[in-house]
Amino acid sequence: QLQLVESGGGLVQPGGSLTLSCRFSGFRWDQSAIGWFRQAPGKEREAISCVSSDSKFTQYSFSLKERFAISGDNAERTCYLQMTGPEEEDTAIYYCARADLCDISGVRDSVNHWGQGTQVTVSS
Repeated sequence: QLQLVESGGGLVQPGGSLTLSCRFSGFRWDQSAIGWFRQAPGKEREAISCVSSDSKFTQYSFSLKERFAISGDNAERTCYLQMTGPEEEDTAIYYCARADLCDISGVRDSVNHWGQGTQVTVSS
């Protein structure tokens, strides 16, 4: 059964740090890209970052690349998203997803399976 499960969300203070995890099953990472997305209240879901199927390259949203880092552990079947220096505007539900390709401008359209999301709230 194909599944992606996010964890690690919660309350974080502005300027702190947070690492989200996406544990996947039911597919091989070397045949799929994985992306991280977020959706704030009243806004569209946006792509943050993605990693290619062969893990050779990563891409980031230009406006977010300074504060987010994507990584993965194929042996653990887990993809991570590290957030540094979060701001209140980063409050959102964060999703990971399996995609056909890692191209930040089009990765959302190539998603074929979403995780359920994890809430991140940035507040002092």
